[in-house]
Amino acid sequence: MTAIEVRPLIPADRAAWEPLWAGYLTFYEAQIPAETTEETWRRFHDPAVPMHALGAFHEERLVGIVHYLFHYSCWTTGPYCYLQDLFTAPDLRGQGVGRALIEAVATAAQAAGASRVYWLTHETNTQAMALYDQVATRSGFIQYRRLFD
Repeated sequence: MTAIEVRPLIPADRAAWEPLWAGYLTFYEAQIPAETTEETWRRFHDPAVPMHALGAFHEERLVGIVHYLFHYSCWTTGPYCYLQDLFTAPDLRGQGVGRALIEAVATAAQAAGASRVYWLTHETNTQAMALYDQVATRSGFIQYRRLFD
C-alpha cells in the first residue's frame, strides 16, 4: 500500500467525511440528530473550540477519520487528550490507517502539552483492540454513564 497522509479536515472535506462518520455511527448502532452532526462539524472548524478532526488519505481518497478533544484534569497541570471517534474504511482495515490516525493524535497531544491520550472502545470491537493493545496500555477502568434527556 502506498503512503497514508494524515491531515486536519477542512470544510471542503465534508462530503468525504460524512460517509465515514455515518459508518462509525452504524458500527456502534448509534443515531444522532442531523443538527448534532452539523454542530460537531462546525466545532471542528471553530478555533475557540478544543475539538479537532483528522483525516487519513490514501491516493487522495479519505479512508479514515479521527476526532479528538482536549480537556483539563485534576491530576495534571496540562490537558488530557480524548480520542473520541476513530473509523477506517472497511476495505482498508488492517492496512495501517488506524495506527496512522492514532499516531497523529498522539503527536498533536504531545505538541499541546497533554500528558496522555486515551480512548474507549466497545468490548466486542476485537479487531480494533488488536491494534490498540499494540499502541497503548489498557487502563483497567470500566466506564459508567448516566444519560439525561
